[in-house]
Amino acid sequence: MARFVRWTASGAVAALLMTGCGGSSDDGDDNKGRTADARPSASSTGTGEVTAAPLPASLTGQKPDWGRCKATADSDAPSGEWQCAELKVPLDWSKPDGDTIDLAMIRAKSRGTGSKRIGSLLFNFGGPGGSGVSTMPAYGSTVSSLRKQYDLVSWDPRGVGASEGVRCRSDKDIEAAESVDSTPDTTAEEQAYLRDSVDFGKGCQKDAGELMAHVSTTDSARDMDLMRQVLGDEKLHYFGISYGTELGGVYAHLFPKNVGRVILDAVVDPSADAVGHAKNQAKGFQLALDNYLKSTGQNPQQGSRKIADLLKRIDDNPLRTSSGRKLTQTLAVTGIVLPLYSKEGWPTLTSALESAQEGDGSELLTLADAYNERDPEGNYGTTTHSQRVISCLDDKQRPTLEETKKLLAEFEKISPVFGTFLGWDTAGWCHDWPVAGQFDSPEVSAAGAAPILLVGNTGDPATPYEGARRMADELGERVGVLLTWKGEGHGAYGSGSDCVDSTVDDYLLDGTVPKDGKVCS
Repeated sequence: MARFVRWTASGAVAALLMTGCGGSSDDGDDNKGRTADARPSASSTGTGEVTAAPLPASLTGQKPDWGRCKATADSDAPSGEWQCAELKVPLDWSKPDGDTIDLAMIRAKSRGTGSKRIGSLLFNFGGPGGSGVSTMPAYGSTVSSLRKQYDLVSWDPRGVGASEGVRCRSDKDIEAAESVDSTPDTTAEEQAYLRDSVDFGKGCQKDAGELMAHVSTTDSARDMDLMRQVLGDEKLHYFGISYGTELGGVYAHLFPKNVGRVILDAVVDPSADAVGHAKNQAKGFQLALDNYLKSTGQNPQQGSRKIADLLKRIDDNPLRTSSGRKLTQTLAVTGIVLPLYSKEGWPTLTSALESAQEGDGSELLTLADAYNERDPEGNYGTTTHSQRVISCLDDKQRPTLEETKKLLAEFEKISPVFGTFLGWDTAGWCHDWPVAGQFDSPEVSAAGAAPILLVGNTGDPATPYEGARRMADELGERVGVLLTWKGEGHGAYGSGSDCVDSTVDDYLLDGTVPKDGKVCS
């Protein structure tokens, strides 16, 4: 995350701390899903209207050369059951006969044979900017039951990791930018904050070149439909987590007749614009913090004020750490954010906060470094680079400095701990970005699509539960089916609820659609 504070909507982040938590189930009535006709060679105009013009055979006729996976910058080579290949996709989807780029894919073949095999199940773990190639093998044990009937498939979306991944600045420059105040208090700090945003965008443009205008969620949704065709599937079966739910919703809008069995877990609110998304995250992380404070016997309001006062002191005087680096205010709040992604991280947060109150920022810095993908040698990952490039191409909204200042009081009221950071982020995230944004909020209406199962967690900090309800509404009647889990943490499947896991498995493996509104406690 470095200097900027927008927090990743990614299931992979939660996996840094998650070891599972308990749950029980409430049963609901079941009914069978519908089947829609597939249009394997269709492309889309981007408005939901599918055109009849087929894609060139050079794209649809690809035969992926599956072979042993290699180590990546983010992870070691996985075991031999995992295979990797590349898929060619158009650089510019308005010119499908033009230049192409390569997308990195990974799969583990189904253990089922014959009629037991359903097809491929694509996974996107969120971000945007998360690497599916690096994450899929680690997540494989969580979804091992699904491998009975599916090939487990993921990929690095365009602009991510091994798929023309974007790097906007060097490790040295990332560390230097940690000193930039992301909650500026003076005119000089405001100017430095916005200059740093401009510098970051220029670095992205220099590295990405022409690709910078072609890494949108819509572009990736079209890539998914080509992937479906090349993998030989009549329908797209998909498991989207966090930002991956937005990608899944956009896909359903563009290709409603190609929707197969689709799970959207930890659902992004499709009705929110950039400012609305920041407010949602402020509410979500404050709720998670309140629940954490209650678990330690503290009054949430008093505990939050104590943490906010700590952050103010760190803003004035960064804390010492055992590494010799300083814990800045931005790094401190990042260190607080990470353990809130999973209830299993709460004891770690307690220890880190106690140390920080005593003047030692080492534990919070370790947590911030884990979030920012910084290793002990000072090498940083690029997830947040890709995240910013993708989201700033998606988001049309560009609040000015003056507009942001008017929002700050509302943000601080929402969350005394996270509000100011996320409020300022609305001005800095895409400030003077080199490429114009495409929409205020994504279009996900999908009339005619098969039922899509949405899983909302009432204690989710990064994608608050209300987003699942709004996604269900926007997908349309008889398309969005909502499953609620009364739990904690980011995401529900594989988090300890037998009710959630069995409901999702029944839907994906047997086609059993649960009753809309089913609740797992």
